[in-house]
Amino acid sequence: MNRVFVCSCFGVTEEQVKSHAEAGACTPRQIASACKAGTDCGGCVRRIQALLGRGACPRRELIDQGEPSLTAKLPEAA
Repeated sequence: MNRVFVCSCFGVTEEQVKSHAEAGACTPRQIASACKAGTDCGGCVRRIQALLGRGACPRRELIDQGEPSLTAKLPEAA
């Protein structure tokens, strides 16, 4: 399996970031809460932002309606 690491400090892969985003983590801060990526050296924060994209949050509609964005349990970091 080809693993592309986004956060080498905590061994977080691109696939894990995408998985957390699909589960509702819409910002780098929410990704950090889910798996610690971006909380040590900070070198991966821009990459995380790029993976999240602009307005690509699957829960954006709920947030706009005032609903909580994290309604499902986020997957654990491997």
